[in-house]
Amino acid sequence: MTISLGELAVRFGCELRGDPAALVDSVATLGQAHGRAISFLADSRHRRQLGETHAAAVVLDRESAAGCPVAALVSENPRATYARIASVLYPQQRPPAGVHPTAVIGPQVHIDPSAHVGALAVIGPRTTVGPRAVIGAHCVLDQDVCVEEAAWLVARVTLGRGVTIGARSLVHPGAVIGSDGFGFAPDAGAWVKVPQIGGVRIGSDVEIGANTTIDRGAIEDTILEDGVKLDNLIQIGHNVRIGAHTAIAGCTGISGSTVIGRRCMIGGAVSIGGWLSICDDVVITGTTMVSRSITSPGVYSSGIPLEEARSWRKLVAHFKRLSSLYDRLAAVERAVGRRAGPARGAHDD
Repeated sequence: MTISLGELAVRFGCELRGDPAALVDSVATLGQAHGRAISFLADSRHRRQLGETHAAAVVLDRESAAGCPVAALVSENPRATYARIASVLYPQQRPPAGVHPTAVIGPQVHIDPSAHVGALAVIGPRTTVGPRAVIGAHCVLDQDVCVEEAAWLVARVTLGRGVTIGARSLVHPGAVIGSDGFGFAPDAGAWVKVPQIGGVRIGSDVEIGANTTIDRGAIEDTILEDGVKLDNLIQIGHNVRIGAHTAIAGCTGISGSTVIGRRCMIGGAVSIGGWLSICDDVVITGTTMVSRSITSPGVYSSGIPLEEARSWRKLVAHFKRLSSLYDRLAAVERAVGRRAGPARGAHDD
């Protein structure tokens, strides 16, 4: 698609410094952009490339615009504006309406005439597929499922019984939503399976990454509110609730019955224990282990950053000695009549 800089500036509320009639038809990085490509600068680390770019235009903030050698679209949020422009230049092509002849459709299923059902999809009894929804090839929808307006299951998505996918939500290949939660009761050295009779409710404008799994609730539903964004390979346990517009990076695991607030950002490979509560506006950095509830907004971390192997082994040896060193220090302080506490002068200026 080709569009003028003037139209982009009007549509996305940017200040244009350049020729409004100039045309762009693609996006590229600052270093690789050609004469009809648009790029963006949202990180000061890339400012060095700005002076050498051959892009038709760059989306950037007001502070950086003075150093831009080409046309500039000045925005308060360059990355978000770039994302919207890229969506215009690369519009998503929805497949045509209709049901593929190889699809298997159960009884009492309602499929809107504007929806698409792909090859070898299986749709169970009493399921509803809404207007302009897309059920990709090899998807399996169990009974009593609801896929709302313009939702898109890309391919090989499995939805268990009673799952609801909200309007305009996007589910990537291999995702499994509504499998049984990990519920077992111990009995005489063995395990008795606890029936998982709840469902999963996914809100509107949610995105779920490839091979992510979301367990159904044990009694009540597992819930993802509107605008939640999940990366690939995430595990969400039964009865978890995730607040609106929270984003979670890949390989994170969330144990059952945990409640996560709104607008949280959770890094990759984070482990979150069960029955915890995380308030709104929390940032958790990658590989953090969350073993207690978080009640105040802020940034939280755990784990130790990378070290060279020899230094790491020394640190581990020191960690192992901390307990005995503390006991020895406490014994010395008792001997001299002092309580264990901060060293003398620890708070001096």
